[in-house]
Amino acid sequence: MSVVILDFGSQYTRLIARRIRELHAYSVILPGKSTVEEITAHDPQAIILSGGPASVLQPGAPQPDEGLFDLNLPILGICYGMQYLVLHFGGRVILTGTREYGRARLIQCGGPLFAGLEDGDLQVWMSHSDAVTELPPGWRGTARTEDNPIAAVESPDGQMFGIQFHPEVV
Repeated sequence: MSVVILDFGSQYTRLIARRIRELHAYSVILPGKSTVEEITAHDPQAIILSGGPASVLQPGAPQPDEGLFDLNLPILGICYGMQYLVLHFGGRVILTGTREYGRARLIQCGGPLFAGLEDGDLQVWMSHSDAVTELPPGWRGTARTEDNPIAAVESPDGQMFGIQFHPEVV
């Protein structure tokens, strides 16, 4: 299996690649602005949109090539990546004015991304100041925390997922 990670400047991008390799899959890190041609040259079976220090609400915020949504590949957005997916497909993201940083208890609401995991005391790492407040049409929330009512999302076709937390940080 080959996974392309589009890097939007996250301090954890190399850690994402390491976690993928620990699962015995190949991963390659490409700049977030890579073209579809550059992405498909690696014959990926999945794409990850990394986190990053920017806000998706800033003018000129980094964005992937929109053609990647035509590739019919599973896409996982982590933190900034989730916020980008939500905003791109018609949801709402706000700048909260505060920064959520540190461990949080994840409360799962279902979906295939969390299949096989028990609900309860799953601790995750949060590092963000933007938050999703409204889902795109047809999308559903699949997890929350005490402070974040939308901590994970899933597209209607089940091909795109977003998580506000950083699973690569354990």
